[in-house]
Amino acid sequence: MAKKPIRLCAHAGCGVLTREGYCPKHKPKDASRRSAEAAAWHRWYGLPIWTDNLRPAQLLREPFCRECSRRGLRVRATDVDHIQPHRGNWALFIDPKNHQSLCHACHSRKTAAEMRQNSTEKRK
Repeated sequence: MAKKPIRLCAHAGCGVLTREGYCPKHKPKDASRRSAEAAAWHRWYGLPIWTDNLRPAQLLREPFCRECSRRGLRVRATDVDHIQPHRGNWALFIDPKNHQSLCHACHSRKTAAEMRQNSTEKRK
């Protein structure tokens, strides 16, 4: 059986050669590491109420990134964010007043900050 070709790690700026997409240092975390509770509500993002209704309606209502707009930039929104994390609360999940449009970079930054804050609170 042929081996995969050696390539650079897919992480920007990493020069490590690997047969996988990423080197061990930059390999993305396994989604199965989510708690059973988080995995259950994460499936909500695949429901028709989200994919066919709430998400497209929000992006139509607010087509540009809210965070970038605050800095005077006009960047097309790609992600719909929950202003207040719903963490399994269905009412918060579907509430249009709890949605905001963000570009992918701003959404990733906000989500990472929330995850850091959440892990810090759990350690206390």
